[in-house]
Amino acid sequence: MGLVRIAGMELHQLRYFVAVVEEGGFTRAAARLHLSQPGVSAQIRQLERELGQPLLDRSGRRVTVTEVGAAVLGYARTALAAVDGIRHTVDEFTGLLRGRVALGLVSGAALDAFEVPALLADFHDDHPQVEISLTEDTSERMLAALHGGELDLAVIGLAQEEAPPGISLRLVVDQPLVAAVAPGDPLLTPPDRADVPLAELHDRPLISLPRGTGLRGVLERACAQAGIRPRIAFEAAAPEALAQLAARGLGVAVIPALPPGAAADHGLRTLALTDPRPRGRVALAWRTAGPTPAARALLDRLHRALPVPAGGEGGGPAGDHQGLGA
Repeated sequence: MGLVRIAGMELHQLRYFVAVVEEGGFTRAAARLHLSQPGVSAQIRQLERELGQPLLDRSGRRVTVTEVGAAVLGYARTALAAVDGIRHTVDEFTGLLRGRVALGLVSGAALDAFEVPALLADFHDDHPQVEISLTEDTSERMLAALHGGELDLAVIGLAQEEAPPGISLRLVVDQPLVAAVAPGDPLLTPPDRADVPLAELHDRPLISLPRGTGLRGVLERACAQAGIRPRIAFEAAAPEALAQLAARGLGVAVIPALPPGAAADHGLRTLALTDPRPRGRVALAWRTAGPTPAARALLDRLHRALPVPAGGEGGGPAGDHQGLGA
């Protein structure tokens, strides 16, 4: 890529400056840029000489921006985004898609039918110039990463009634939550019992996904509505593990409803939760302001591949939502 100059400054110097600020130091910035640390440092020194002001304070253990550097940072990011936008626009006209897409996926097996490796491999075959990264994390941290720009797209569990500001959603899973217990549990009296008020679980050890996940947020909110404080005895990152713990009689697992016959296969009985009736929802999420062309292409692929809940809307951008419940 050729050098671009802006009023005596070279574009790559602005890119190095932004990287150092975001990484908090020259060594990590150099690793991110795949360059030598002395080279990055020398280029930023040259930028500072060109501007006549120090942009970075190097006196502490962590490099920080000076007052001037903080003022310049926003303009540097805007300039870089503008150049990237020009490049993406030209690539779209020539039919070439390039760039980087960061995808986050909710921890655990919330989407058993969603073949992530196969989908990403097919997308890479169609767009070999697009670099893809995939991470698993809690929904809470992935939402923060979407807001911060570290993620372009994410499949998250929903904990709130409304979509977070600046985030668009498309619902892909919507199931009632149930209480899963081992046969012989006191909750199964009488034997034909089909549901249980949430308040009845106030003194029972509960088995749940970890704090920060959408399902855990739904459980805590529902317990607050029922006037109880959940007693979480065991946590696991996947609903399958929760079911296994409950089957051993270690507590009451709060999990999405299982397919017909699956509870018995796990050695469990399930009861519908009532008063309130919490639901586990999973959604595809992205910034409303709009993804990059590369992220938009992967978003369209995800729209087609991800399931649509019964009664849900279609699998394309026209089915976008910004106020889904959790």
